[in-house]
Amino acid sequence: MQTIASRQNPIVRAFRDLARTPDLTGARLLLDGVHLVREARAAGAEIEVAAIAASRSHGTGEDAAVARRLAADGVHVVSATEQAFAAMSPVRTPSGIVAIVRRPPAHADQICAPPNAFVLVAVDVQDPGNLGSLVRAAEAGGATGVLVCGASANPFSWKAVRGSMGSILRLPVACALTADEAIRTMRARHGRIVAAAPRGGRDPDAVDWRGRVALLVGGEGPGLSEAALAAADDRVTIPMAPRVESLNVAAAAAILVYAARRQRRG
Repeated sequence: MQTIASRQNPIVRAFRDLARTPDLTGARLLLDGVHLVREARAAGAEIEVAAIAASRSHGTGEDAAVARRLAADGVHVVSATEQAFAAMSPVRTPSGIVAIVRRPPAHADQICAPPNAFVLVAVDVQDPGNLGSLVRAAEAGGATGVLVCGASANPFSWKAVRGSMGSILRLPVACALTADEAIRTMRARHGRIVAAAPRGGRDPDAVDWRGRVALLVGGEGPGLSEAALAAADDRVTIPMAPRVESLNVAAAAAILVYAARRQRRG
């Protein structure tokens, strides 16, 4: 196994560049930690390169075992000294194994195209951890894809990827759209738009979730704009106990996605 010691090594620079400037298409992702690297292998993702900290490369830990399995699969695996690995890992306390993987880019029209598409549309979700959790909830609840719009974080940044716990490797996700573009794309496919509103909407179980549907959720703080709410075919509001005004966007999205799942599976 090749050992890298210099922070100027091209492989080290590739990791640093991707951490600093995530790929907006999602074609290349930076994974940090054994869980995500293991998930990528299980998902059949193309692993461009993986690196393990030299101090762990000959150990009995899970990261060393995963690195050996990747090498046996023909993946380019390198060992990195502590200094070099610290430059490759974007987290403050490096985990021990990192990788760059490739995934097929997804496009909004492709995500909205299936007749029974159920698409979660995240608008202005600025916290990458929240966005990653939202993608995780979307996959768990049976959504067929996610569109990330407006001033949202990049869903392909390492923080969002980590928040998704691997769901970003399996679920089609597209970004760099406006909310209006996402709505028009679903409309062009004759789909319905359901917008999450803090008040005045219907109970989640009263909404018609069948067929091709896009669920719009707004970001932290202001939620969806009046224009987005006005463009929807229906509004949905999560009933909450008095004094509770709102929920974390990922938690709200999970509740709504599962409400849709109950009906769509019935």
